[in-house]
Amino acid sequence: MTRSTPQVHSQVREWRERSGLRPAELAERVGITRQALHSIETGGYTPNTLIALQLARLFGCAVEDLFTLGEAQVQATATGQPSLQPSIGERVRLAQVGERWLAFSVTGQGGLTEQADGVVTDLNGRQVTVELFSDLTLARRTAVLAGCDPAFALLTSHVSQQPGSRILLDSVSSKAALRALSRGEAHAAGIHLFDAASGTSNLPFVQQMFRGQDIRLFTLWSWEQGLQVAPGNPRDITGVGDLLRPDIRLQNREPDAGSRGLLEAWLDSAGIGHGARTGINGYADEVTTPLEAARRVASGAADVAPGPRSAAVALGLDFVPLQVERFDLVVPAPFVGHPGVQALLNVVQQPAFRSELRTLGGYDPAHAGELWKTTA
Repeated sequence: MTRSTPQVHSQVREWRERSGLRPAELAERVGITRQALHSIETGGYTPNTLIALQLARLFGCAVEDLFTLGEAQVQATATGQPSLQPSIGERVRLAQVGERWLAFSVTGQGGLTEQADGVVTDLNGRQVTVELFSDLTLARRTAVLAGCDPAFALLTSHVSQQPGSRILLDSVSSKAALRALSRGEAHAAGIHLFDAASGTSNLPFVQQMFRGQDIRLFTLWSWEQGLQVAPGNPRDITGVGDLLRPDIRLQNREPDAGSRGLLEAWLDSAGIGHGARTGINGYADEVTTPLEAARRVASGAADVAPGPRSAAVALGLDFVPLQVERFDLVVPAPFVGHPGVQALLNVVQQPAFRSELRTLGGYDPAHAGELWKTTA
């Protein structure tokens, strides 16, 4: 197996920021130019022994704390469904969750432009060997976000503009996102799960899955949920009662999806019991994302689907609003300070992101980034 040449990883910037020093101050104390310091911090230049020792003495640490020999390869766990997991020779991006490395395939149209961290050289089930293209500095600052909001692509784009941070998406439904978080395969989960019994969103499900653990719920936004219908609403659908009509075909979501849970709650409120709802045309026809449900309506394969207004707007559909719902970010306490999570929380509070989010349709980010609940 070909091995890449190990590289030196610099932690100088992290130590400088921790010490509260500006680049110019540190460069002057060590006796180097600010440009040289920038090269050292970004890994473009490995300093000589004298400078390395001066830096270590200034920070009160060992040289090994500032500079480490990079791995030529890492062992990682492949994410996603088996059919989407990487094969030998496929490029991947990496993220570290706790002590585990996770590998995300770089495929499709994005694979032509996205920079990868390495290539898969061996695999055994979900365990893959990744030969690195470069050091792991960015990968260590990468946060994994599980969830399936259509706006997450916009969010990750804004985060990528923050220096030294990155978000990798695990596009799964809300309950699956919580399970990924519980397995240690994500730093955060974006969820919308309505508990009809209490009238509360998200918190009851988090408390049930993470009993006794310190979990933080941050508000991301509220959004409109309802029924996505064809342009002009030619079937004249006004509510879930119309799903019982024999000329209406439903496109449903999978049981783990927040939109599926809402549909069940709406059917309950309308007095449509289990026996009646299983007779709904298309009730058993399930897809795994809100955009795929909208595509089915747009193509004429279905007449209606539960989901957010944003998915309807994205596909040029009409929308029947039924409920405004919370969408929250679930973060275990140890990951709140992760650079990628902090970058995400910073972005959702920025006016530019909030303004752009509102244009997607149905979003209200007025309290985005605020701590809402703590379970411990």
